[in-house]
Amino acid sequence: MSRRYPLIFNPSARSQRGRRTLRFLMTHAQLFVLYASRSAEDARELATKLAADGEPIVVAAGGDGTLNAVVQGLTGTGTALGVLPAGTMNVFARELGLPHGNLKKSLEVLQAGFIKEVDLFEANGRPFMQMAGIGFDAQVIEETTWEQKKILGPMAYIMTAMKVLGDKPPKMRIICDDGHEEEGFCALAGNGSLYGGQVKLFRKADHADDMLDMLVFTEAGYKLIRDSVKGLATGAIDAGNSSVKYLQSKSYEIHCDREVPMEVDGEYIGRVENISLTPALRKLRVVAPENPKDGIFTTVVKTLVNIPRRGEETA
Repeated sequence: MSRRYPLIFNPSARSQRGRRTLRFLMTHAQLFVLYASRSAEDARELATKLAADGEPIVVAAGGDGTLNAVVQGLTGTGTALGVLPAGTMNVFARELGLPHGNLKKSLEVLQAGFIKEVDLFEANGRPFMQMAGIGFDAQVIEETTWEQKKILGPMAYIMTAMKVLGDKPPKMRIICDDGHEEEGFCALAGNGSLYGGQVKLFRKADHADDMLDMLVFTEAGYKLIRDSVKGLATGAIDAGNSSVKYLQSKSYEIHCDREVPMEVDGEYIGRVENISLTPALRKLRVVAPENPKDGIFTTVVKTLVNIPRRGEETA
């Protein structure tokens, strides 16, 4: 029998998706050595031990929070991350081109064994694969309870956002590695292009270019919402007279006038006043599709962009 994959999962996931995932793991238990984690810290410690034991691949079954916890344990090692996307958004899995909502096809990708290296960054020493948020979006995560999410779903975040918009925003100074500075009220850093699902917020981002993209929101309240919505509709959030500034740098220093919420990969990690966003010492090795396909959202956008305008000739 071939060697089995060590797999870390949360056995107490309360959603219907979590229950389906558990059934899938039980059905394919002969392929895995299952490790049930009790918390994010437990998942990190399990991943650390498995990497120290020389495991070539450690699989995480869950959403972006579970993946982030496992990545913390794998940071700085040569052990590759395998992904069975079982969360709600699965942003990192989508970025890699893994089949969304299809554990069987994701397992096929894992078994194919193609490994790529992607950039890994740290926020005050905390590793993140996809993105980090300082200010507004992190405060929305901080103030949205599990009970609200259970009852209202994604609408819970929107309701919290409307409430947070009325708060007095912090002031931030964002400094790039070349010394360029911007001031704003909220900052989002993207290692990949996606935010919150299939929304391509960081249009220049590439998770293998050694650069971390940054959106700095220079206006708060209504203008923040207006320019964000306009940017999502046009695909260029910083275009025209937008109040959003787009930066690219290998690292950043951010200084706030007071403690503000921070999140990484959608997980709230606390309030901070000074933030260092820096590259990890070693890239992250991850099992991924060798030839990823576009998701439905990207395919639709490309189709719309390529529709000939009236009067244009078609080949």
